[in-house]
Amino acid sequence: MKQRFLKNNLALLLTALLFTACNVPAGDQPTPSPEAGLPTETALPAEPTAIPVGSEPGYLTICLGQEPNTLYPYGNPNPAARSVLAALYDGPVDVFLDGYQPVILETIPSIENGDAQIVTVSAERGDLVVDTKGDVVLLDAGVDYYPAACNDPACVQRYSGTGEITMDQMVVTFRIKPEILWSDGKPLTAQDTIFAQRIASDIETPASKYLVDRTQTYEAVDELTVQWWGRPGFIDPTYADNFWSPLPQHAWGSFSAAELARADAESNPPLGWGAYIFETWTRGESIRLRKNPNYFRAEDGFPSFEILTFRFLRDTESGISALTSGECDLLDSSLRLEGQIELLLELEGSETIKTAITQTNIMERLDFGIRPASYDDGIDLNDRPNLLADIRTRQAIAYCLNRQAVVDDVLLGLTSVPATFVFPSHPAYSSAAVLYPFDINQGIALLEEAGWVDADKDPATPRTSSGVTGLTDGVALSLSYQTSEAIQRRQAAEILAASLRECGIGVEVKHLPVGDLYAPGPIGPLFGRQFDLGVYAVGASSTESACFGYTDAEIPSDTNNWTGINIMGYKNPDFDILCQQVDRSLPDQPTYQATYARLQSIFANDLPSIPLYMRIKVAASRPDLCNFDLTPAIVFDLWNLEELDVDPLCRVP
Repeated sequence: MKQRFLKNNLALLLTALLFTACNVPAGDQPTPSPEAGLPTETALPAEPTAIPVGSEPGYLTICLGQEPNTLYPYGNPNPAARSVLAALYDGPVDVFLDGYQPVILETIPSIENGDAQIVTVSAERGDLVVDTKGDVVLLDAGVDYYPAACNDPACVQRYSGTGEITMDQMVVTFRIKPEILWSDGKPLTAQDTIFAQRIASDIETPASKYLVDRTQTYEAVDELTVQWWGRPGFIDPTYADNFWSPLPQHAWGSFSAAELARADAESNPPLGWGAYIFETWTRGESIRLRKNPNYFRAEDGFPSFEILTFRFLRDTESGISALTSGECDLLDSSLRLEGQIELLLELEGSETIKTAITQTNIMERLDFGIRPASYDDGIDLNDRPNLLADIRTRQAIAYCLNRQAVVDDVLLGLTSVPATFVFPSHPAYSSAAVLYPFDINQGIALLEEAGWVDADKDPATPRTSSGVTGLTDGVALSLSYQTSEAIQRRQAAEILAASLRECGIGVEVKHLPVGDLYAPGPIGPLFGRQFDLGVYAVGASSTESACFGYTDAEIPSDTNNWTGINIMGYKNPDFDILCQQVDRSLPDQPTYQATYARLQSIFANDLPSIPLYMRIKVAASRPDLCNFDLTPAIVFDLWNLEELDVDPLCRVP
């Protein structure tokens, strides 16, 4: 189940990579494990030993880069915890960037199959509705709302304070498969997801209340069917995920939300319906699970292993050593194996291990400080010159950035340069968006067209202004490039800064500690809008729209307590209107793709930021492990954990 933070909390989430959010900005994680780069030389472990096939029949050991912080599904689990929970719960749906796959549901609801509907309802003063900003408000005089059948800002109305109005309301029906049992043999019913929604709604439960607040009713229709009713005005593109992951009412119904949140796994073991059952947790070392005899896929032979152990390792090197010695069967991507790709591929070449590398749903990007916060009260002589206002200047910088060299040299050609803010695996990604390949001549031509000239005929010095709109002549095109201290970002910055200088753009690279880079506004350079070029990462975990991060309302400032995520200060009313439209469109509707394409076209022209590259993630396993699917379309490595198996036929060819 999604636990979305969205617009009200995304500013904070730039400091951490959270995989449960809709389109969550992601930077370096403030954890003991540093962000890895890709060193050019790495020594092999001494005498790696090939893993004998079937050395421990019936046992599977997965090694993680951190220890779970909880095994309570509504306790804000970290990535390691989610890996373990995938073995205990399985679903209830698998969320891909291009759609959904049912696990314990009969089908994914949709407009087409009739399980999702938009109905017209009446509302009057004092009713809770969702206004045009997406906020839950009491309907009263002055509230702006979308009337029924209206998805365009042009038809927005303002409530007078009297009488009834009509609005759209979403109704979604979820049907649970009849054969699903809890691991203790009790049937899983609609009351279990109703119970879960009640617990999730409680203030003592440390989970996002975004969906809770926008839910009018969540009720059982029969023993295996529930209906979700959104509040009037809330049109949710990800409605198919509005099913609360069940909790065992028969076992936990006597506990309060606070008690469940505080309970540890030993005193209150997690009870799920997945492939495995919790057995023991040795703190600081491992978690041991055993096969669930009541698993609904047991008749199909899943899972293959009697015992599943999750081990917690301190670093990448110990993980590779444990894999080659046979202590681990699989290293998941939390071990940050990106810095050891050359070693892993060498071990794979000797058939010692198998390596899985894929592009992620995390995009590294460069944002322009188009409107620093100091411009909010007008530009004066003490402010930074308005260097980045001209679209041609930003387009020229895009041509002057050798992004492909970063992909080839730093990331070994294992990823790609995206064209737009929409992720390549997203169903609405537009291949028609304008591309900006590395082209020094084209970049220089645009700079000169915008008025940036090489006055001293010295290519080693920055160009200066000559007729640049809003600037006096003689201002140097010299920019500050701010990012984190991560090795990979240091390597990328060196390449990108050098290519910018080839165009006559001065660059001063600053590598800041994570806490300083992502400090809240008005102090922090990013959230305080005090930067020229800022490099960080954004992530996505579903099909939700990412456009709102470029809207006027999301510019962090005093007026919104510095919580917005449009740190560029970018403003385009046409973009804002289209973003509102797509935010109220459903993937099932024909306008969805067309509106997304127009948004990407505007973005590609205006370039408030430049997508640099898609990050990669790396996992490794014993050479005969079958069915491990590290796909870029889904966030979690172990989404099909129950299908893992060992077979000589799965060895590296």
